[in-house]
Amino acid sequence: MDRRAFIGTVAGGLLAAPLAVEAQQAGKMARIGYLSPGQRVSLDHPYLLAIRDGLQDEGFVVGRDVLVDWRFAENDYGRLPDLAAEIVQSRVAVFLCVTTPACRAAKDATTTTPIVMINVGDPVALGFVKSLGQPGGNITGLGLNSVEVVPKRLQLLKEVAPRSSRIGVLLRGGNPAHALQLKALEAAAQSLKLVLHAAEATNADGIDAAFAGFAQDHVDAAVVIPDPLLWDYRTRLGQLAINMRLPTVTEDRQFVEARMLMSYGPNEASYWRRSGLFVAKILRGAAPANLPVEQPTKFDFVINLKTAKALGLAIPPALLQRADQVIE
Repeated sequence: MDRRAFIGTVAGGLLAAPLAVEAQQAGKMARIGYLSPGQRVSLDHPYLLAIRDGLQDEGFVVGRDVLVDWRFAENDYGRLPDLAAEIVQSRVAVFLCVTTPACRAAKDATTTTPIVMINVGDPVALGFVKSLGQPGGNITGLGLNSVEVVPKRLQLLKEVAPRSSRIGVLLRGGNPAHALQLKALEAAAQSLKLVLHAAEATNADGIDAAFAGFAQDHVDAAVVIPDPLLWDYRTRLGQLAINMRLPTVTEDRQFVEARMLMSYGPNEASYWRRSGLFVAKILRGAAPANLPVEQPTKFDFVINLKTAKALGLAIPPALLQRADQVIE
């Protein structure tokens, strides 16, 4: 049942031109640098397609008007500074960076190249911009008001598992945005009389160790704070949670499609598509300093009933009615 389904185009690729062709066309097209800390994904990935579609909405067709230099750190934060430096040295017109670690590397690499950020938890608190309304400097883009919606996720866990008192929290070690979310979770947990047990992971073994720790701490449910590494292992996360009979909640609906129980977070299609608008405005001459940072305004609540059944949970009918998508 999908009352407000994700709608996206999956035909075609963003750009896969040979280097020789890129060299011939580079003089006629604007070059965009893209940096993600995650694993390399295919160019028909929904997030990358959304960026392409956002550019096309503004009249910029990838492969005709713009070239994109795709860089992925393969879940190694240590590679981000070098990759960011390479992008800046290639003299891109706009530097598009995804998540706080990648955008930190971009910020450290240049004070002049325009930077458009995606998925940065609190751009002001993290020092990327002076304010959301007047960013200043060379950075703007899409923030992610995760801290503000964190209490909602804990409340959802309490609704599906009202007897829960101990909550595991899985986060990526070394991601400064996760530290902000953990602080917000701690404040929300105190008001809900919950005890948190946080665990960090930086690789697959760390994920297994975190869940083993949850078992030792006798947690009743878990929150997963998304990160490219954890996204890559979302299927393993879903299965670990089912094996331990743990209700889970996260931000990204794709974790729920991989058998986690619930997600509450920004509508991915509209959120990622907006990045194309920022790039287009800069290509037309707008200064990042004068482009207000946007926060998501549309949020999706997704429940996986298959997972609920595997966990032996009966989801309250009122909660199902509030869901934007129920996976059956």
